[in-house]
Amino acid sequence: MNICSLVFIGCLSFITVCGNLLVITAIIYFRQLHSPTHYLILSLAVADLLVGVLVLPFSVVLIVEPCFYLQTFICRVRNSCDMFLSATSILNLCFISVDRYHAVCQPLKYRIIINVRVTVGMIAVSWTLPVLIGIGITMNDPNQSPTRCLFFQNPSLLFLILGAVVLFYVPAVIILTTYLKILIVAQRQARTIKNAASLSRAPGEMLSKMQRKATRTLSVVMGIFLMCWTPFFLSLMLNPLSNNTIPTSVINSFKWLGWSNSMLNPFVYAFFYNWFRSAFKMIISGQIFQGDFMNSKLF
Repeated sequence: MNICSLVFIGCLSFITVCGNLLVITAIIYFRQLHSPTHYLILSLAVADLLVGVLVLPFSVVLIVEPCFYLQTFICRVRNSCDMFLSATSILNLCFISVDRYHAVCQPLKYRIIINVRVTVGMIAVSWTLPVLIGIGITMNDPNQSPTRCLFFQNPSLLFLILGAVVLFYVPAVIILTTYLKILIVAQRQARTIKNAASLSRAPGEMLSKMQRKATRTLSVVMGIFLMCWTPFFLSLMLNPLSNNTIPTSVINSFKWLGWSNSMLNPFVYAFFYNWFRSAFKMIISGQIFQGDFMNSKLF
């Protein structure tokens, strides 16, 4: 038993659960956060929370007792939950980028295009599509090792390619495209406002600061997502094409990196915004238990 691995998994699970619980509590409690955008973030937080509650603890069990009689069953349950929840998290990230694209690039039509009904549809797709593909991939792995729980040791190549394309590559392209368009439009709007505004130093400095913040935020969003998930999905696709020459330990390490995205999402999608920071302070300090702050103005 690797003590360092258990400590790492425990810390990863604890931070994942606590961070996403803060996001969920803030959105449910504060009425000001009851909006289509925050409903998408809520759906993302629930998926990431379940990764910390279900997937990571099952992994601990498989590390501590790798040879007990329920190992095969636990392995399949872990892999099914992993595929389902990780894909749901990625699809939620994709729909959040679509929401932000319409908010920035089509602000006048935003409330018409992105309403509660459309948001519920996005959330429904995020939670239902991975079920068919995720369970299909896991159950089409008939040669799962009886002594080791591997990630898709001998899956159907068709299911593997279909799952990777639908659940990662397509969402990744959408996320990259939308955020790059958002960045271009934001820079164009900043230049337009700057040209129309007074040539005094203060407005120029303020706009420059806003532009740098937007660039930094989008860079972090895209960078963390690609850093966490790209190595695993690339190795998953290349391994069968290279006659399974990629070591299992390498693929498993990439999978742990992907799971860490569920821990980082609350920081990336929530801690960047002042209203979430205000909500978190009120929750952590226990202020919400001392009175009715549901209608508090956060921003």
